Amino acid sequence: MSVLMITVQPSSTMRVEFAKWAVRQTPKVRTCAPSAFSVPPHLFTHMPEELLIGATVDGHPYRSPLEDEALAAASQWHTGVPGEPLPEVPEAAYGPDAVQLPEPEQRPAPAGAAPSEGEGAAIVCDVCSRPFGTARGRDTHRRQAHPEVE
Repeated sequence: MSVLMITVQPSSTMRVEFAKWAVRQTPKVRTCAPSAFSVPPHLFTHMPEELLIGATVDGHPYRSPLEDEALAAASQWHTGVPGEPLPEVPEAAYGPDAVQLPEPEQRPAPAGAAPSEGEGAAIVCDVCSRPFGTARGRDTHRRQAHPEVE
């Protein structure tokens, strides 16, 4: 039965400290490449955090929970909430040659146009008065349910 190991390649600045930690373990943590170590999972979970900062773990950059908290606190990203206006975009977000777009025009629908789904107007079958969310749904219904009317 083989034991699964976690491959850790410490940052170059922490390699010596990592090696000192590795040889103090029982059994000793072995190397698997010139600059990488094979760490058993039970030791990995108890490893000092500072040894992992900047390391590559199983081929992926290690991200400390402490780093994640710091990034989240410094982040300027906001989550949009339905019904609330979006926050203003800072001027620094625009390039030097950026041109702001004009506000969209609100034009009334042309007379005789079918109301759109988002306007709350019902689209009904003119044969049986069944309501539909879209004109396409109504047209499909008419072809299938009322072929004699065409």
